[in-house]
Amino acid sequence: MTRTPGSAEPGTTRPLLIACALGIERLALRGGDRRGAVGPVLVLRTGMGPEAADYAVARTLGEEGGAKDAAVIASGFCAGLAAGMRPGDLIVATETRDSRGATVCTDVEPLADAVARALPERVVHTGPLVGSDHVVRGAAERAALRATGAIGVDMESAATLAGALRAGPRPVAAVRVVVDAPEHELVRLGTLGGGISAFRVLRQVLPAFYEWHRSLLLPRR
Repeated sequence: MTRTPGSAEPGTTRPLLIACALGIERLALRGGDRRGAVGPVLVLRTGMGPEAADYAVARTLGEEGGAKDAAVIASGFCAGLAAGMRPGDLIVATETRDSRGATVCTDVEPLADAVARALPERVVHTGPLVGSDHVVRGAAERAALRATGAIGVDMESAATLAGALRAGPRPVAAVRVVVDAPEHELVRLGTLGGGISAFRVLRQVLPAFYEWHRSLLLPRR
């Protein structure tokens, strides 16, 4: 089954909801440059795991108030699956997948271009992002997920976008910073070495999110 998000209505200002799991991710996403934002921006910490993400996003969007019609971006850290990926690379998802199906992301190419402009020194990858209910470890598990065509894995993106669309049609996207890759397996987040700061990358990507959000207001041809 494929879930397809609704398109934004031109001329309206949707709120933007950025969902992440970890406190450090929320700190980065709340602390970045707010210039360029249009309309309200809410950064939601969902907690770890697909169930927590699904519940938190669906609850927030289901409440009466400013976030009800929000466009949604799932963001934070992830594990890269493709050979050659490095910590600090970014993944812009073409779709998110989990056991319930796939969710097609909205306006992937403009978002990827905006991410590349915001972080010209980083490599930006586009492709499917797969959901897991646990932290993926080891070459065998990575290879099995890579064989499905996915280029990255995290625990919350697929559930976040699925929960968002159950609350109503809306634009959805997922952008993740790679902290763990086949040749650079991470033991724990605090061991990010070699001057790589995923926190800084995540903070610097915010202008791309605002550019994508603004583009949703433009008339569709």
